[in-house]
Amino acid sequence: MPVILGGNTGIYLASLAPAFDPDAQAFITAAAITDPTQQSAINQLVVDLKGYSIWTKMKALYPFVGGTASTHKFNLKDPRDLDAAFRLTFSGGWTHNSNGITGNGVNTEANTNLLISGNLTATNGGLGFYLRNNINSNSYDLASFNTFFGIALYIGTRYYMYGDLTSVSGDSSPGFYSINRIGGTHKGYRNGVVNLTSTGAATISAHYIGFRTNLRNYAFGYISDGLTDAENTNLYTAVQAFQTTLGRNVWN
Repeated sequence: MPVILGGNTGIYLASLAPAFDPDAQAFITAAAITDPTQQSAINQLVVDLKGYSIWTKMKALYPFVGGTASTHKFNLKDPRDLDAAFRLTFSGGWTHNSNGITGNGVNTEANTNLLISGNLTATNGGLGFYLRNNINSNSYDLASFNTFFGIALYIGTRYYMYGDLTSVSGDSSPGFYSINRIGGTHKGYRNGVVNLTSTGAATISAHYIGFRTNLRNYAFGYISDGLTDAENTNLYTAVQAFQTTLGRNVWN
C-alpha cells in the first residue's frame, strides 16, 4: 500500500515491495510463498528463462519451494490449482521440505497430469530434474507411468530414454539431468553437457508423465518442447543459479 506523509499533504510514497515479473508473481501468489529469498529466487528464475528465450518452450516447471505438498504441487508455467494446468498429484509417503521432494522407495508417485501424446511428439520434446542425493537403485525418475519414456538412473548406468532405450556408463551422482529430442536425434545431458546421443526411433504413448517410486531427492523438474544444446546449457545455468540462491545446490 502507498504511504502517506505529513497528514493531509497528499504526498505519497510507492510501496517498497519488490516489483516481480508477472508470471513469477502469479506463482508466488498461488503457492502462497512468503519467504523473501524464495520469492526472489523464483522471480530471477523466470527472468533468466525469458532472457534465454526458453520460457515459451516450457510446458511444466516444478521449482519445489515452500516446503509442503500444497506448495510443491504448483506448475510455475501455469500456477492454476487444476489438473489441466499440470499441477502435481502426490501419492504415497513423500517427504516435503526446503530441499524439495523425496520418495520413500515403496509407493511414492507424483503425477504431472501431463499426457505425453498431445503435448510431446516423437520428434520434439524434453524433460529433466535436479537430483540432490546419490541413491543407486533400479528405478525410474521422471517418466511415463507405463512405458520406457523418461529418465531412469540405474546402478552403474544412466539411462536416457525418449521412447527408445539408451544408456551411458556412470553412477547416479547428484546433478541436473535432462533428455531432449529434436527431429531424429535424442540426447541425454548432465549439468548442461551432452553425454549421450542416439538416433533410435521414438514411440509416443498416451500416458501421463510423473516422478516415480524411489528414494531420490528432487529439487526441480520440467517438461518442455525440444531444446538445443545451447538452450540446455542455458537452462542448467538458470536452474543452478536458482538452487544456489536457495542454498541447495549440489554442483559448483
